Amino acid sequence: MGLFNINCHEGKMLCDKNQYKETSLWEKIKLNFYLIICSECRAYTANNNKLTKAIKNPKVDSVSQDEKNALKERLARELGQ
Repeated sequence: MGLFNINCHEGKMLCDKNQYKETSLWEKIKLNFYLIICSECRAYTANNNKLTKAIKNPKVDSVSQDEKNALKERLARELGQ
């Protein structure tokens, strides 16, 4: 296992680089072999992938300006202003 012998710090660094498509083929191979044996880095990679997907495809519902104004008025009334 000498060729693929990396630690968690390097594994997470490679995961981050891979997320932004900055890894070389050799780094990808090392990372994939390391993810087989390190559950902490597998979890880190899974969370990175979820974060990337959430940022690329945000499912955010916003409130209309009328609804915002109504909420502000209601809050002002509740606070006694």
